[in-house]
Amino acid sequence: MQFRLSDIQLLTNEAVQGIYIPVSKFAHKGSNGLGLLVAGSRNMPGAALLSAKAALRSGIGKLTVHAPISVTEKIALYVPEAILYRDSNSVYFSAIPDSTSYYNAIAIGPGLGKNPITGKGISELIKKAPYPIIIDADALNFLAENKVWLESLPQNSILTPHISEFDRLAGKSKHRFERLQKAKEFAQKYHVIVILKGHYTTIVLPDGNMFMNTTGNQGMATAGSGDVLTGILLGLLAKGYSPENSAKLGVYLHGAAGDCALEKQSHESLIASDIIENLGKAFKLVVNG
Repeated sequence: MQFRLSDIQLLTNEAVQGIYIPVSKFAHKGSNGLGLLVAGSRNMPGAALLSAKAALRSGIGKLTVHAPISVTEKIALYVPEAILYRDSNSVYFSAIPDSTSYYNAIAIGPGLGKNPITGKGISELIKKAPYPIIIDADALNFLAENKVWLESLPQNSILTPHISEFDRLAGKSKHRFERLQKAKEFAQKYHVIVILKGHYTTIVLPDGNMFMNTTGNQGMATAGSGDVLTGILLGLLAKGYSPENSAKLGVYLHGAAGDCALEKQSHESLIASDIIENLGKAFKLVVNG
């Protein structure tokens, strides 16, 4: 059934306030969740750095970053809070850890590159993942080239494509409304959550419900912004938020942090790191209303 604009609900501060879970006074790093981020390659180490910082600023208890040595060396310098799991390959991701059940949540994709061996590693992770995972960037592009893998995705996994990535997954659309309809059909067919990034980012759930975000601005159309969103989602999912609520709260916080960044930056000067630096303000906006 084709959707109508009236079927799309707005994602507002009031809506996410009902999702937000205050941090317990008795919390410890274990109760705040253990997350695994698979990201980065020699030519794109920054994607892993941005995602890792965003996950940590989103309240994750303990973050492990699986990356080639060329990336982990940089993470050790710039994200000392992260635990490092060095891939056997020094240039690109090649294989998943022996066990993923240790972690509460997994995100894969930012900055991985397009080496075929990386694609094999992504396929193995999808097949072995014991719970919903977050898939972004190059991992999405491998999915688009190997659509049979979509059938193996754990239900309620979160896919975070921008427009071009989604068109590669589901086929080109003539206009935004057709793309939203395809996103609804895609989410229902594969039982996944689609976060269609862009102006008025829209979350599409497996039951067909759709939520359009009300935060964010054009300054966030910059390299690394999507990597930051992936980190936020990982932090929330690891902390125990459901995939649906992780998507809703994560998208809202991401946009709100970008809006807060405009207090010091302009639309032209805003960069992805500014979003991370303003996540604390974004959380406070949700808490205080």
